[in-house]
Amino acid sequence: MDISPRDTALVLTDPQNDFLSPDGVTWELVGESVEANGTVNHIEDLLKAAKAGGYEVFISPHYYYPTDRGWAFGGTLEKMMHEIDMFDRKGPLSLDGFEGSGADWLERYKPYIDDGKTVVVSPHKVYGPQNNDLALQLRKRGITKVVLGGMSANLCVESHLRDLLEQGFEVAVVSDATAAANHPELGDGYAPALTNFGYIANAVFETSDVVEHLRAGAGAVV
Repeated sequence: MDISPRDTALVLTDPQNDFLSPDGVTWELVGESVEANGTVNHIEDLLKAAKAGGYEVFISPHYYYPTDRGWAFGGTLEKMMHEIDMFDRKGPLSLDGFEGSGADWLERYKPYIDDGKTVVVSPHKVYGPQNNDLALQLRKRGITKVVLGGMSANLCVESHLRDLLEQGFEVAVVSDATAAANHPELGDGYAPALTNFGYIANAVFETSDVVEHLRAGAGAVV
């Protein structure tokens, strides 16, 4: 996969406290996978390398507002997220209570995300980007290729992978810059995600495969 800051961007899904902090509401389910993969460090490595190489960075966050409580139905994990107040914000026009909340960025990522250059797209509400403006924001900048990471592997990352591919983007997944829940009844979400990445993505990298290429800027082939 040829990557260049001219047409390639780093896209991260849900680099938020509720997934990646030991204080997050999902840590009991995802913490073991996050630690085993070194996910927190690897996401930071990608951010640092992308910024150094002049790549555009896009964040696709997951937020819930009070009006989202009015949904009449939802899948198993959608219901669970509402029950545990995951990614909750006071409202779309308010940052009251946002700082340090479960919906906020992991503190160590803020220098990269809050630099005035990173594109934070409108929130996705289930798993994929079909209802946010990620594809529009990518296209408006001439991006045709995506290096994809973030949380969580079998849900938002895989859903973003599938939709971006259907939208005509070339997508590589960074397999150790993500992680997934291991639920006692629902099972391990990471293993099937890896299988699907291999079947579906244009490329599957580990962080060590791609950071030097990102840092180098234009003309890299991974």
